[in-house]
Amino acid sequence: MTGPVATPVRTILIVDDHPMMRRGLRELLSHEPDLQVTGEAVEAQEALCLIESLPPDLVLVDISLRQSNGLDLIKRVRAKYPEIRMLVISMHDEAIYADRALYAGALGYISKQETPEKLLEAVRLVLRGEIYLSPEMTAQRLMRITPRERRVLQSAVEKLSDRELEVFEAIGVGRKTREIADQLYVSVKTIETHRESIKRKLGLRGNIELIQRSCRWVFEEK
Repeated sequence: MTGPVATPVRTILIVDDHPMMRRGLRELLSHEPDLQVTGEAVEAQEALCLIESLPPDLVLVDISLRQSNGLDLIKRVRAKYPEIRMLVISMHDEAIYADRALYAGALGYISKQETPEKLLEAVRLVLRGEIYLSPEMTAQRLMRITPRERRVLQSAVEKLSDRELEVFEAIGVGRKTREIADQLYVSVKTIETHRESIKRKLGLRGNIELIQRSCRWVFEEK
């Protein structure tokens, strides 16, 4: 007689620039016999090097990374390693970023405020090749109009790049240019360049209109 078939161990790479978050995720996943963390990275290039040397089954990635953006990393991984599954785990608003994460190539989006049980559920669902979103976000997606109609009705905000949207949202919650630069690990000049690009794309005439528009987006429209 043959014995029971062993459950295959699935490998995971954690990409997050907060040491405590990486440690917490590693400890949580280490207690699961079918999951193994094989690497940690704090920014995109480091993650790509680790993926090239030892491709994982799953990448857990935050939106905001040192010197880079998690969505950009997802796009690069998807283009070169289409078999790798990716799950975004972030503090950013799911209503804003979930669709962008899926369009970039991730299979799921979960908030860092969710319970460990929910995170493990999301990890295993994405490893099976299924999509994980919160029940609220899933309901919103099911109620949406067709893609063609949606393109006609898209908000002007959707003209912004992923990084510009991060800056726009940070402005809307009251963060100063220096604070945003520190948060995103870039220079003040880079943030100022993003601000000018945002104003140009949204047809805003100055900083006051930029602040007003971003505040309305954050607190009323999103």
